[in-house]
Amino acid sequence: MPDIQNARHIGMRRAAALANLSLDQQLDLICEGLPALMGSVQSLLDAAKELSDHPRSAAILSRNASEEIAKILILVDLVRCPNRLRASKTSAMIKWFYNHLARLIYVEAQSWKPMSVQQLQDYIDTRRPSHYLEGAIGEYILPNHEVFQRESDMYADIICHDDGTLHWHDPNEMHRNSDLPFDFLGECSAPRPWQVCVALRDFGLFTREGLGIMSDAWSKTDFREEETWHDAKARVEEMLVACEKAGVIAKHAQQDQVSCLYNSWQMPMYHLEFSQINVSLDELRAQQERNLAMEMGY
Repeated sequence: MPDIQNARHIGMRRAAALANLSLDQQLDLICEGLPALMGSVQSLLDAAKELSDHPRSAAILSRNASEEIAKILILVDLVRCPNRLRASKTSAMIKWFYNHLARLIYVEAQSWKPMSVQQLQDYIDTRRPSHYLEGAIGEYILPNHEVFQRESDMYADIICHDDGTLHWHDPNEMHRNSDLPFDFLGECSAPRPWQVCVALRDFGLFTREGLGIMSDAWSKTDFREEETWHDAKARVEEMLVACEKAGVIAKHAQQDQVSCLYNSWQMPMYHLEFSQINVSLDELRAQQERNLAMEMGY
């Protein structure tokens, strides 16, 4: 393990230390952490289901669970990164590991079906702008939906609209008529990205040997631009065959979990960009003017 050189390096939020470890040490530490992350998700989802009389609290717990799921998937993508590239990608991946917007997009992206990795980046880019236009012709300027939804559940705060008016946001108000159980991912039982994580665990891929199998199988393809779901399914097949040969698959693993891994586990995203795109007010106003001109037939 690396020596401590600065007091700031002591405490939480130190996953960046993975960048200083050898490939084997990375897998060792990731293997140690996956059970903690899985347990964290399960307890949050279980608690959210119990809060039938507290929809706002259920929403917060459910969204927190989704961000913990994202952390699992980010670490898994780090394992899927080709060995020759992992050292150069670790720092960026850990940046997403601690970024709320990146985590929210990471989970949502699991349900998308792009034709290629490049198209997946295009889809991600639609969620990255700091602000966007809403309304029939874009007459309203709104903040990033993913981040605003998270913060509006958690905090009472003063909101400023695009016309300069101010008012207080009441986080309880938006949930007073909610039907429970509420889940951030739109599913009341087991969110699909969570099912992917459970399937990976049940097929032995969260064991130390399983992580090595995953790394070996996925290192053969660099998912950069033109790679597709066909390429991903080939890696899944090789990985699952190796798991069976190694005897790491749990006895309770189900056949439908195989389908989950083939069809619901997104292509690796270690080359993709998740940082927020800052959009200026001038850009937004200019787009509103263009929209209005098109509407008027100019």
